[in-house]
Formats: sequence, C-alpha cells, structure tokens
Amino acid sequence: MLQATRAKNELESRVAKRTAALTKANEELHQEISDRKRAEEALQENVAALKNAFEEIQILKDQLYKENLALREEIDVNRMFEEIVGSSPALQVVLSRVARVAPTDSTVLITGETGTGKELIARAIHKRSQRASRAFVSVNCAAIPRDLIASELFGHERGAFTGATQRRLGRFESADGGTIFLDEIGELPAEMQIALLRVLQEREFQRVGGNESIKVDVRVVAATNRDLQAAIADGRFRDDLFYRLDVFPIEVPPLRDRKEDIPLLVEYFVDRYASQAGKKITGISKRSMELLQTYRWPGNIRELQNVIERSVIISDSESLCVDESWLAGPSAMTSSAINPFSEKLAAQEREMIESALAESNGRVSGSRGAAAKLGIPQSTLDSKIKALKINKQRFRRA
Repeated sequence: MLQATRAKNELESRVAKRTAALTKANEELHQEISDRKRAEEALQENVAALKNAFEEIQILKDQLYKENLALREEIDVNRMFEEIVGSSPALQVVLSRVARVAPTDSTVLITGETGTGKELIARAIHKRSQRASRAFVSVNCAAIPRDLIASELFGHERGAFTGATQRRLGRFESADGGTIFLDEIGELPAEMQIALLRVLQEREFQRVGGNESIKVDVRVVAATNRDLQAAIADGRFRDDLFYRLDVFPIEVPPLRDRKEDIPLLVEYFVDRYASQAGKKITGISKRSMELLQTYRWPGNIRELQNVIERSVIISDSESLCVDESWLAGPSAMTSSAINPFSEKLAAQEREMIESALAESNGRVSGSRGAAAKLGIPQSTLDSKIKALKINKQRFRRA
C-alpha cells in the first residue's frame, strides 16, 4: 500500500513537471509567434513605405522629365525670333484667324511653304489659349526614325524593346494639359497615322509594350508643307485623319506675298545679330534693300534670316551690304528690261504645268503624276503650283 502511494505521488510529480514544461513551451511558442507576427507587420509596413516612396520618386522623376522637356522647348524658342514681325495684309489675315481659334480647344492644321514660320504661328495659338501656363511640346515628325516614332510620341515601358532599360514618358503624356505641335505631319508612316487617329478620337493611348490605356487632355496643332489632298489621292495619307486634323485650317503666306514686311524683318534681324556679334550697324544700303525686296525668297523667312546673319558677320561698316551672288537667279534681277522676259517665262511655265495636270487628272505625285511627266521633284512642282496660284482641283475629273 505504501509503495502504491509512493508510486502515485511520483507519477503525479512527473505529470506536474511535464505539464509545467509544456505550459512554458506553449508560452514561449506564443511569444515567438507574436514576435514573428509583429516582425511581419513591421516588414509589410516597411514594404508599403518603400512602395509609396518609389511611387513618389517615379512621380517626381516624370515631373522632372516634363520640366526638362519644357525647358528644352523654351531654349528652342529663344533661338527663333520672339514675336511675329510684320504688318502686311496677308499676315494680318493669318493673325486674325489665330486670334479667333486660340481661345478654343479646336485642332488646327497649319499649311505653308518651308521657312514661313508655321511653328511660330503654333506657339502664338498656344500662348493666347487657356493652356498657356502648361507645356508646349514640339515634335518634328520627319526628324524621328521610323522605328522610334511610336516611343517618342507615346512613350514605352521598361523592356518594351532592346535598349528600353526604364519606363519613358512620350510627348503626348508630357503635353498633358497643354499643346502638342506635330510639325511635318505629312511624313508620318501609315501605322502611326492610325495611332494618332485613335488619340484624336478617344483621347487615350498606350505606351509601347504596355497594356494600360492612358487618358490625356492635349490640344493638337499640326503643320505641313505638303499637299495632303494629293497625298490622300496617292494613298500616302489617311483621309479620316486629314478631316480630324483639318478642323480649323490656317495657311501661312510665303514671304514673296508679304514683301511689305521685308524691311521690318530686315531691321529686326540686323538688330538681333549685330547685338550678338557686338557690332554697331545703323542701317542697310539702298541697293541691298531693293535687292532683298525683289528677290522671290524660295526659302522664305528662314532664308532671309540666314542672309542677314551672314551679312552681319562679314560687315565692316555701320551700313549693311548684302552680296548679290547670294541671291542669284532671275528673281534677283531688278532691271525693268528683264521683266517682260520673266513674265513670258512664267506664262510658258504655267502652260506646261497646267497641261501636265490635265493629263494626270490633277495628280501631282506618283508614277502617273504631273511631276513625273515634267521630270521634276514633287516638292518643286508643289512650290511652283502655289507660286503661280494654279488650282489643281479644276483638272480633276469626276
């Protein structure tokens, strides 16, 4: 009996010790679980904080990119003349149209020859709009390689193609809230014309390599020196895109149609380049001014700007002189005896062009176009048609 009692006590003691050990182990386990849970919560908080910090860094990075882009655009503006110089009737018509369309959000299509100042008109529209405080982003569609233009306009995601090491904002995203100027719009490849049409219709796009649709609020101003109607007829430009762009057309006149502005432009450029060169030039010789006003300026204001800058560089006196050899050709000849010959030549040129247009059904480009029949480049023929004010539409048969 005594042995049974002793055995029972020893068993109860061992059970009590084991229970105490289990209780202690359980408490330690609970403590460890609690510690791990707190560590996981802290880790999640740190991950969330890092994620938020990364997102903030990305937002700041995108904002910095936009600001840098706007700064580069501002630097480009300083290289152009700051204001539209001139008071001719032809220019006043353009400025009147700018004043009417600027306060709206309508899409504008600016046409005109190379060097007439189409980008300056686009900037004037932006400056007088309600978007003036936001970005003005300029894109030369002819200067971007064909395989990079989608990335340039709409941006790309990291890994979208070889060399895409990080995400990049496109020009449309950078211009959000402002204005995007698409210069040389006639040079866009067919696949990009479709993408641009979607942006104009839906006001959204996708980055290259991305699936997310990005909404943008951008005003589009486009420009071209090409005949888009002819490009449509030749199948090189979409007619639906043309009608989306051609909401409010503005045609910038060539310099030869606003000769009254040449003295003002000359004075402006002389002051500008003389100041840069540290020279004192008080005027221009009468002979040089007559020469500048009788020249036809195929390169328009850009050509005039280059001629004045060149003249200022080599000038050694206070009176500027322009080298006549820089303005070679029939248009630089001022003798009245040459005018009848020039008029006869222009009449013969008109007759040849109209005959070629009649044979080609009003088409300029292509293998059966008037340019091919005359054996001259399409751009040359387009310039001559505009200079002679020939209406191509009347040669197109139904």
